[in-house]
Amino acid sequence: MRIVVFAGSLRRDSLNKKFAKAAVSLAKDAGHEAEFLDLKDYALPLYDGDIEAAGMPENATALSQKIASADALIVASPEYNGSIASPLKNAIDWLSRIKPVSLTDKPLLLLSASPGALGGVRGLWHTRVPFEALGVHVFPGMMGLPGADKLFDEKSELQEDKRDQLQKLLAQFLAHVKA
Repeated sequence: MRIVVFAGSLRRDSLNKKFAKAAVSLAKDAGHEAEFLDLKDYALPLYDGDIEAAGMPENATALSQKIASADALIVASPEYNGSIASPLKNAIDWLSRIKPVSLTDKPLLLLSASPGALGGVRGLWHTRVPFEALGVHVFPGMMGLPGADKLFDEKSELQEDKRDQLQKLLAQFLAHVKA
C-alpha cells in the first residue's frame, strides 16, 4: 500500500512533522510504501479565485498528483486556536479546485501533537470537516499526543509507549483500508 503522510504545520522543528515521520517509519516497518511530504516544499499562496483564474499554482498541482498516487493518507496537524491549522486548510482549499479532486475517496488517518494537555484533539474535530466535505473517508479513530514537546528524543524518535499506541492505531487504520 502507498501511503502519503504530511503535517499541517510549516515550522521546521514542528512536533507534528516529527509525529508524521514516526507514522512513516511505522508504516514502512509494517511493509508499506510511505512518503513524508513537507507542505513547506509545496508553498501555496492564500487561496484566491483571482490567482486561480490566472493559472493554478504549480505546487498545488504537484501536491494533488502526490495525493492522487496514494492509497491512503495520514495527516498530523496542530491545533490553531481550537481549530484547523491554516496551512492545512489552505492546502485543502487549493486541492479542492483541481478536478478531479485528488482527496475524494481517499482513506485518511488524523493525528495531532501538542505541548498542551489535550494533544490537539479539539483541532482534529474541525479538521475532519473540510476533508469529509470533499468525500474523504476519515477514519473514526484519531490520536492526540499531549505533552509532545517532552515525548521526542534528541533524534526525534517518539517515546516507546506512544510509538506503540501509534503503531496499534496505524494497524487498525490499515486493516480498515484493506477491508
